[in-house]
Amino acid sequence: MSRETQHGLRCPHCETPLTLVAAPDHDHSPATPGAFPVPPSPPADTPAPNVIGIAQPIRVRDETPPPVAEVLAVYAGRSKDPLTNARGMARVRESLERGRSAAAQRRLAQRAARRTARSA
Repeated sequence: MSRETQHGLRCPHCETPLTLVAAPDHDHSPATPGAFPVPPSPPADTPAPNVIGIAQPIRVRDETPPPVAEVLAVYAGRSKDPLTNARGMARVRESLERGRSAAAQRRLAQRAARRTARSA
């Protein structure tokens, strides 16, 4: 098997030999109608050739996300419940206090571990 008799383009799954076809010269800007030509479909009785480069191009959306104010506008008309707010704030304060006390205990334990036991 030499390179002259065996060309290197093969399907990685079924090992079918593939051929490269040159793409026609077109203006591929999205503003021109017909910029992305659709390849002609082969007759139904012939098997489809294994060709690279004729697939329909993928159009990429270059949109930016909407502004935050626009997203949050949905929630703008909702009323605030003072009881729910108070409960939520209390839960947040409790959580912060638990974190602070756990950090203080951890620091004390680390200091105690660093101290060496002194003998008399």
